[in-house]
Formats: sequence, C-alpha cells, structure tokens
Amino acid sequence: MSVRDAAIQVLREAGGPLHAGEIAKRLLAQKLWQTSGKTPAATVSARLYSDIKKAGDKSPFVLVASQTFGLRELGAKPSPVEPSSSPKPSVEPKIKASAKVYSFAEAAEKVLEQFSNKRPMHFRDITKKALEQGWLDTEGKTPDATMGAQIYTAIKRSQRRGEQPRFIQHGRGVFGLGKWMGHGLSYEIEQHNRQVRQALRKRLLGLKPKEFEDLVGLLLVEMGFEDIEVVGRTGDGGIDVRALLVVGDVIRIRMAIQAKKWKIGNNVQAPDVQRVRGSLGT
Repeated sequence: MSVRDAAIQVLREAGGPLHAGEIAKRLLAQKLWQTSGKTPAATVSARLYSDIKKAGDKSPFVLVASQTFGLRELGAKPSPVEPSSSPKPSVEPKIKASAKVYSFAEAAEKVLEQFSNKRPMHFRDITKKALEQGWLDTEGKTPDATMGAQIYTAIKRSQRRGEQPRFIQHGRGVFGLGKWMGHGLSYEIEQHNRQVRQALRKRLLGLKPKEFEDLVGLLLVEMGFEDIEVVGRTGDGGIDVRALLVVGDVIRIRMAIQAKKWKIGNNVQAPDVQRVRGSLGT
C-alpha cells in the first residue's frame, strides 16, 4: 500500500488530524507501509505535503498545522501557513518537503546548478542533496544507483542525437553540467573526442571478419600478450585467437579469444560463449 492510501486509512480511523510522526508510527504498527529509511516521519510529511501541493483542493489531505495533517472529507481546515512554505520535519531537520518533485535527471540538474559552485559532484552526493531538498519521491532502496544510471543514460542519449550533453562525466561517478563547458577549449575537446569515437566505430563496423580477427591480435600485442596466434577458421571450436598472458615474468596464462563483429543490436548469445568454453582445452 502506498503512503498516500495508508495515511488516508489511518486518518479515517483516527477521526481527526494527526502529526506526521504519529501517522508514520501507526502505519508501521499496522504494517500498512514498510520503509528502510531512518526518518519515516519526514518521509510521510514530505509525501503528504507533496500531494497537497500537486493536487491543491483536490487532495484528500489538509495541512492543519506544522507537520499535522487531516482529511478534507472529515472537515479539516487548512492552517494559515503560507502556501509556499514547507513543513519542517522534527525528526530530521535536513529533510524538507518540496513544492515540486522532479525526475532524477531534473533533480540532478537542479542540485548541480544550486549547490555545486560549478564543480562536478559524485552521483551519491547529488542524490543526498536532492533527497534533502525533497526533490525526489522514491521508495527504492538504492536511489543513488538510480541517479547514476539516469545521468549516464542522459549522456548516452545526447551523444546518439549529436546534441550538446546535458551532463558531462568527469570521472568515475562524477558529473557536471554540459552548459558549464560552453564553447571553450574543454567543449571543443569533448566534441572532437566524440567525433573520433564515432569515426572509429564506423571503421570497426566496416572491417571484414578476418580483418577484425587480425585487429584483435594486434590489440593483444599492445596489451602485453605474447605468443599470439590468430587461428580463426572453420572448425576452430569458436576460438579465433590464442595468446599467452605473462604477469610479472612469473605467472603465465594461456588465453583463448573469440572475436565477434556483428551488426548493431545483434548481441553475442549464450551458445557462442558455451562453445568457446568447451574448446578451451583443445
């Protein structure tokens, strides 16, 4: 059951307004709602206040006092608090309800604009700040992972469309806004790198299978492999290249590689992997 529906049930049973902390306590006691968060009262307060801000007079809830909510159907009257002000959570002061809930990408953009001082931030820090501001409405247990995935997806989407990216990745898990780059040197470098990647991908897709196998062999040489043998042929058991990996002149590992150059969207299937594994001893 959602927080909204569960809160309606609890308030109907109470017959009058309740503080967000009491609502949360009853939700958990009656097992109407589950949360792994450490501030359930703040979560309930933010959800109900967000419902009021979104639906206005059509919301079933009424804010009758700070963090105290009643049901419109039971005759609850709104408090004289300014509509633009949000209730202040008593359990966790840093968490506050927002007048608007955003998507992960939108929330990330707002955090970077308002709190980063034009410096890249890690997606975990972006998520933390977005939650503190009440800009995210999620019951997921790993919102930071979702945030990182959404930002990365936005970057890949803009690259496919050839647009200036909304976000720029500056390192592992660290992101900034694309508009910070403007049209200066950093932006030109990023544009050049993108063009090079596209040209390289086009060149690779244009290689014939035998040429691709030879390229893999050359790549292994650059990676430090030895005794490289390109063996791709009919009846090779799926193995195209054999090589020896030497680690610190002590460990020597025989490697078997299968090179697959298929069309975009045609992924390597499980039988191909199994065929290679079955040929490792030959």
